[in-house]
Amino acid sequence: MQDTSSTTMRPSFDALYEEYGDDVLRMAYYYLADRQKAEDVCQEVFVRLYTNWDKISAGKEHAWLMRVTVNCCRDIWRSSWIKRVVLGSPQLELIPAEDEIAEREKKELIMKAVYQLPMQFREIILLFYYQGFGINEIAEMLGVPDGTVASRLSRARSKLEKILKEEMPNE
Repeated sequence: MQDTSSTTMRPSFDALYEEYGDDVLRMAYYYLADRQKAEDVCQEVFVRLYTNWDKISAGKEHAWLMRVTVNCCRDIWRSSWIKRVVLGSPQLELIPAEDEIAEREKKELIMKAVYQLPMQFREIILLFYYQGFGINEIAEMLGVPDGTVASRLSRARSKLEKILKEEMPNE
């Protein structure tokens, strides 16, 4: 009798890159605010996908890619070079969009506020609002209980609201 669990149809590596490459790049960019570093992370994530192909469950590739992206970004943020160079002179570079000027300025202000949050709150905001993951998915990615994610999301919203009120006192 043949094991049917191993014959589950799985997308090819190229199909996964085509489908999720932009998500990985965008997530890394939101984390690092540096296009070149985000591209390096994207490349590293897909190299890891290729080398760990047999260890990843079919249908779980997107969550795996996002978890590895978060971990790679965390590794970069933990490096002493980033702490000295980037945190010493922060610059926020946004991907250009076709928005009205006022809308674009508002988005820039929000992203600057997100980058002021501590990392544990920033990553929850990025995963929840910018990548559209649910609390359960984020908990699985980060290896923490659902309640921890919900609590961090609530605290992150409060901190973000406070930062934005200071930045936009008239609204």
